[in-house]
Parts: sequence; C-alpha cells; structure tokens
Amino acid sequence: MCKDSLYIAKKTDYGIYNGTEVKMEDAQNILNWYILAGVDAICGEEAPNYLACKETASTENSATVRPATSLLAQTSSAACMQARDLCQKAQTLDDLKALVESFDGCALKFSANSTVFGYGNPKAEVMIIGEAPGADEDRIGEPFVGRSGHLLDKMLQAVNLPREDCYITNILPWRPPGNRTPTDGEVAVCLPFLYRQIELIKPKVILLLGASAANAVLDNHDSISQMRGRFMEYTTANGEKIAALATFHPAYLLRSAGQKAKAWNDFLRLQNKLAE
Repeated sequence: MCKDSLYIAKKTDYGIYNGTEVKMEDAQNILNWYILAGVDAICGEEAPNYLACKETASTENSATVRPATSLLAQTSSAACMQARDLCQKAQTLDDLKALVESFDGCALKFSANSTVFGYGNPKAEVMIIGEAPGADEDRIGEPFVGRSGHLLDKMLQAVNLPREDCYITNILPWRPPGNRTPTDGEVAVCLPFLYRQIELIKPKVILLLGASAANAVLDNHDSISQMRGRFMEYTTANGEKIAALATFHPAYLLRSAGQKAKAWNDFLRLQNKLAE
C-alpha cells in the first residue's frame, strides 16, 4: 500500500482515500479489498511521493519518528481478541463450530464458499492439522476430501488408523483466494479457534501436516525437514502437554513422490506412539 493511502476518520461518516473524501461505507469496502488481497500493513498515514526531492533525510535523522499504527494491524488485533473471547464461551465442538460460522473477523470468510470446520471423532486420540482448505474442501465443506485427503486416508489405513477414528482440521477454516499462502494476520486471527479445538478434543497425539501447520501450532520457524521424524510437545493454555509429530503435507508428497518413504517412517512412529 505504498502508492495508496486509506485513512478513516473516527466519529464521522466520512474518511479520506488518496486525498479524496469518501463515505465510511466505501472506505470500508476499500479496506476489505486490501485485506482480501493479503495486505496487512501500510507505510504511513499518507501516500509517499517517491518522485519528490530527497531533502528531509538529514533532518529526520536527528528527530525521533513515531511509526504510524497500521489500520489493518489494529483491525487484525481486535479480531484476534474477539476470537479469543468467543472461544472461552464454547464448551463443545458444536458450540465452537457455530461461533466460527458466525465470526466475521477474518476477511477470508467473504471470499470462501464454505466454512470448513474440523471433522471426525470428537474423542480421537489423533488430531490431524493441515494449513487451509483447498478447492474441493471449500466446495464440499469438509477438510481433506480432495487428492491430498485421499492420499492421507491411504497412509492412515496403512498404519491401521481409519480416518473416522481421527479428528481432522486446518489452521484456517476458510480457503485463501487461489490457494495462496495465508498471511500472518489471517493465521493469528484463526489460531484461537484451533487452540480451542485441541483443548476440547484432548488428543494423545497431534499430527501436523506441513511446515505451515507445524510452525503455527508449535510457534517456531523451523523447516519441515528440521521438525519431522521426532516427537515434540504442544502445551495448551491449561498447561497440558500433548505429543506432536510433524510430517510432510500430502499435497507435497503428490508432487515429490521420493519423500514418501520418509513420511511412511513418520506414520510408523505415530503408530508406535499410540501403542505405548
């Protein structure tokens, strides 16, 4: 948003967009468009003119410049707080599902066809977490029902773990447009709903599919190659520790068949862990 600036005046029905007064409703539509495009920060309250002479650099060095607070960042922060507050009200998965379906704090909801909540055994020993719904999941409304889901089913069956015995979900309940990578803001807004699912299900093991899911749940920035092959721990808000195992996402295995042997070893580790 370097070339465009959006400022919505408080306590008024009008805002300023690129120097032009616009109605608050129109300004909100502009803001929603930026959020859907994945923009989560602005450079300042006004659009910078990069063609202007560079004559203020020396004076700025001697003054303390207060960085502008992004309106989008404020919106994301408020949505995160709202999501956390809502989660505390959910005592069952059905309660939580209804809250997610009525939640409007994530702009992804407005570009998706379906809210794809978790699906499976509410008392499962294994909770499987991916990144986000794909086109098939968005159309049907259930997680992992496309090609990746079919491969996941076969891998689970190979270690005598039927799909219906697991609980399967994603970090995000809505598909990002064009299957693009979710922004940090989108993930942050949706994480409270995922954390609450974990608390309600209380699985013995969390299986994390892909780096995005593992990074979000375990709060790190490691690559999937660094994380896979060993058990880690996820700690709930109540201090309960749950074993977590990261492995390759089935979508990646469909593109890189040579990595299936490593994934198979991970699933054998999962099987052994459940047998303990």
